[in-house]
Amino acid sequence: MMKRVNQEGLGTLVEKEVLMLKPMLPTLTEDTPEGPSWVYEVKYDGFRALLHWTKENVTLTSRNGNDLTDQFPEIIKAIADQTPSVKNELPLLLDGEICILTTSIQSQFSLLQKRNRMRSKDPINQAAAERPATFVAFDLLKQNNETYMSQSYQERRKRLGKWKDCVHIVDSYSNLKDIQELVFLHRGEGIVAKNKKSTYKPGERSNDWLKIKNWRVIQTVLTAYKPENGYFHAAVYKGDNLVDVGSVKHGLSTEGQQTLQTFFTNKGQKSGDLYTLQTGVCVGVRCLHAQKNDLREPMFDSFLLELSPEDCTLDQMEWDLSLFPQMEYTNLDKTLWPGPPFQKRDLLMYLRKVAPYLLPFVKDKKLTVIRFPEGIDEESFFQKHLPDYAPMFVNRLEGSEETYMICNDLPTLLWHGNQGAIEYHLPFEKVDETAPDEIVFDLDPPEREAFPLAIKAATLLKTIFDRLELLTFVKTSGGKGMQVHIPIQPGSLTYEETRAFTEKVAQLVIGQHPDLFTTERLKKNRGNRLYIDYVQHAEGKTIISPYSPRGREGATVATPLYWEEVKETLDPSSFHIGNTLDRLEEIGCPFASFHETREAQNLQLVKKLIEEES
Repeated sequence: MMKRVNQEGLGTLVEKEVLMLKPMLPTLTEDTPEGPSWVYEVKYDGFRALLHWTKENVTLTSRNGNDLTDQFPEIIKAIADQTPSVKNELPLLLDGEICILTTSIQSQFSLLQKRNRMRSKDPINQAAAERPATFVAFDLLKQNNETYMSQSYQERRKRLGKWKDCVHIVDSYSNLKDIQELVFLHRGEGIVAKNKKSTYKPGERSNDWLKIKNWRVIQTVLTAYKPENGYFHAAVYKGDNLVDVGSVKHGLSTEGQQTLQTFFTNKGQKSGDLYTLQTGVCVGVRCLHAQKNDLREPMFDSFLLELSPEDCTLDQMEWDLSLFPQMEYTNLDKTLWPGPPFQKRDLLMYLRKVAPYLLPFVKDKKLTVIRFPEGIDEESFFQKHLPDYAPMFVNRLEGSEETYMICNDLPTLLWHGNQGAIEYHLPFEKVDETAPDEIVFDLDPPEREAFPLAIKAATLLKTIFDRLELLTFVKTSGGKGMQVHIPIQPGSLTYEETRAFTEKVAQLVIGQHPDLFTTERLKKNRGNRLYIDYVQHAEGKTIISPYSPRGREGATVATPLYWEEVKETLDPSSFHIGNTLDRLEEIGCPFASFHETREAQNLQLVKKLIEEES
């Protein structure tokens, strides 16, 4: 599907000069410049492209002049649909990156590669619908037949900002620490530093743009050397066996490269076109990620002479790839869930990677955790006050007599996880608010086997909320039930008003199926009916956070869903800490727009319903 664009006879498809234009390139550096002359952008892992938007069409051209237009129909359609409203400002030429975003900071290059390998229209359209790509713009080069490349980056950026309602524009940061923390949290590819006064230099790798990679350093064993291409094969131990993880060539000094080559050719055994060692050499390798025997942008980092090959394990590699902050982690091999077995290492790995999704929900809310220090089959306890032994970096809220727990950053989340905190429960309001910022309906079947009742109840609620013009979100509880969330602006409704609303809606659902649903609080009086818990939505009460693990068999997770997933085949036990992250990468986050939805939520019909009941 990717093809070299024919530069002859193009007519209005794409201007020749656009095809011939080579984008300006950043220079790789280890030292990030600072000062008032510099601003910073996220470096996404995607396909560099020029987007050319005319009154007639929209095209995407790669940095090498390849036509990407047919490969990404969702981008073309999203832009082209806006042409009538901006046609007087066209044509427009933008520089940017084609990405498949998992978060606002992190992109999935492997999914983009998979899309690029597709050759027929139907699979491309299906992929575009299921996991759409985004064009992330970071520079404006031409507009309405005027060229702005000779103007400063700052001026071009100002002009680009006027298109924020039409295209996705990368955020710009003046504070280096802010973007460094975000890129680290999201495990992004890196940062691009740009000189505010720099002009756009087509085809030039300039020192006015500097890229700083967010390297992971993994411990590997070099097992073989291939003189034909100069690459060394890297491996790690999985149990008692060495497994290949990729090849590495660059990063050593000339002297170091020569020493290593000589060592392999003198000490290694020749086998075909390879020299292999029985006992390999331990080295640190920098890369962006690793998958299926392939390291992304590998480079030598250091010789690890203090290690033995057995120290270079798959577990350690996966830990290093996750980018843990420097702090103490203890008893990683302790089993927290017996069957299937998950260890504390697995809990911390999950929390580290899910943090960009979980932290926005727990931020600035009093946190209640359930700790299972010795695993889910042993003693557990609730904790809402921060213990005295917590280190100073752990977030806290000092009260007049008590110190409450809050969790606003990654080190705090991982500290709680290291203490055996498996479950994360939240109130409905932030610490500086007295009114809720969401409404939640908790749907509790009598037993796990009755989960279809939760599916039916959630479906009925969705029908009601659609009629009330509400934007809603649904998740599994991580147990036997489900929860439906309605984000609202703090202060838009009081707890008294939300209580009246939840009670009214619960009664509407029960009125349709009194044999299936109830608001009876006493379990002995519910029978086989599902309990719609509207009483739980009150000041001081809590609900399980989206993406929180649960201290239950199977290491299940309170998992956000797309509404189309709420059907008979849904099995809440299928979402656990071992696969939820893969799910996020493959299909994205169903709650991605949750926080922005507060701004758009229309509560007029809700308030009318409340007034009718008062």
